[in-house]
Amino acid sequence: MPRINKVIELWDAGQPIYHVGAGELSYDNGVKQSQTWADYLEIDFENAPFDVIGLQAFMRGLVAGGPTPSGHRTPTVICTVPANARTKEEVDANAWQIRAVLSTGAHGILNTHVRQADATQAFVEACRYPFQQIGVSDGRLHQGTRGSGGQQTPAEIWGMDPVAYTKIADVWPLNPEGEIITGLKIEDREGTANADDIAAVPGVTYGEWGPGDQGMSHGYPDSHDPPYPPDMTAARERIMAAYKRNNVRFRSGWRATDMTVEEQTKKLIDEGVLDVGVNEAGADYGRKYTGRTMPW
Repeated sequence: MPRINKVIELWDAGQPIYHVGAGELSYDNGVKQSQTWADYLEIDFENAPFDVIGLQAFMRGLVAGGPTPSGHRTPTVICTVPANARTKEEVDANAWQIRAVLSTGAHGILNTHVRQADATQAFVEACRYPFQQIGVSDGRLHQGTRGSGGQQTPAEIWGMDPVAYTKIADVWPLNPEGEIITGLKIEDREGTANADDIAAVPGVTYGEWGPGDQGMSHGYPDSHDPPYPPDMTAARERIMAAYKRNNVRFRSGWRATDMTVEEQTKKLIDEGVLDVGVNEAGADYGRKYTGRTMPW
């Protein structure tokens, strides 16, 4: 039987993954996107309205239209949230956003503008139920802060009873049985300086370097895509190295106008990027390049 979270199953097998934006948050679009070519659907609440009502309808549509060609109940769904993770106080004050997203049955949160390790720790803890003890019993994390009462709906989306849901709705790979993904955007100069401490926080699944905001932090109004100035290249390399040292999977795109999509995809995979930001043609090439057997 496949895991609930398709992305985790692929990462367990050492395979890169591919994502696309979810589009309209409606039941009908959920039915349509249940057959997406992508491994996961990303929903942007960082820059778009925080529409958890639409997200809930979308999740129900994914179930109705499923399963996916790979046999999973739904594609993986990962959301950003409106609040950033610059400080622990900011995360604690806005943890309700994390609870609201996870209570729809979404499979993960990608938190933005991460600057400090204690903010990262608060984020991980906000995604966990208090009874989960991995990382807590040895003093690396505090008790989780996600409360009881919101597990009925995500349990329905995942196709199980609420108690079973709470047992596996934990962060992976800290909990090998967990099905929740925690992602980070280290996307400014302060975060980059603290990248090693941030990436070392237990319970972090994957991360990116946020080239658009990273560029603005370095004084460039629009440097999202290569070629990058030397200081941005140095930031990317520093963040990528910090993630790799701590077994945090790295997410990156590469949209160079002098490279084909196949060349871009190969470059990223050869770098060890495990969340490859390319289009459908790039994903098709990447899956063949890595000998993937799981259907899209």
